[in-house]
Amino acid sequence: MHQMEQDRSENTALRMLGLELPTDPRWVNLAEKDLEEILTDHAYCEQKAATSCITLIQRYPDKREMVEALAPIVTEEWGHFRAVLQELAHRKLSLGYQRRDEYVNALRDFMKKGGSREERLLEELMVFALIEARSCERFRLLSLYLNEDSLKSFYHRFMVSEAGHYRLFIDLAKLYFPEEMVKERWKEFLAKEAQIMKDLELRGDRIH
Repeated sequence: MHQMEQDRSENTALRMLGLELPTDPRWVNLAEKDLEEILTDHAYCEQKAATSCITLIQRYPDKREMVEALAPIVTEEWGHFRAVLQELAHRKLSLGYQRRDEYVNALRDFMKKGGSREERLLEELMVFALIEARSCERFRLLSLYLNEDSLKSFYHRFMVSEAGHYRLFIDLAKLYFPEEMVKERWKEFLAKEAQIMKDLELRGDRIH
């Protein structure tokens, strides 16, 4: 019964995030084996999220609604980066070097090349939404299945935040583009993301 309830819970979370493929359940166990590695990768994910929002603002200053929506996200993501640094310090662990993010690179390879400035914006918003959705799904798993209660609480806070960011990027896409266009492109990205997840090596030192 417990396994059935767990499966239903995972399916509900996937539906809420739109994702087609759940994370392999072995991932949490792998991540827990070396907290310095997973916290390092998490820190850089938060740093890149902040700088990505800044880049969007710089490229599209004419999108007033997006600029106003992303400005506080920059502050929030940088705060998350600092929180992970504090967690590392609390555990007397060190921030390692940034790694190549194969997941994000694969998503970016799927973006349509060329096109207008507006079309590139839709592609960027789709990628950002997917990164946030998958991060949320993984943070949820850490918040549920890590052995240490303090780390469970730590990742629950991140899970809630990432869920809101995922919705924000989808909503911004629908603000600037026809809803059917957004839905169709999102569906294509979801299918591609599921294939990327199948193809990538399962690694406990990566958030994605």
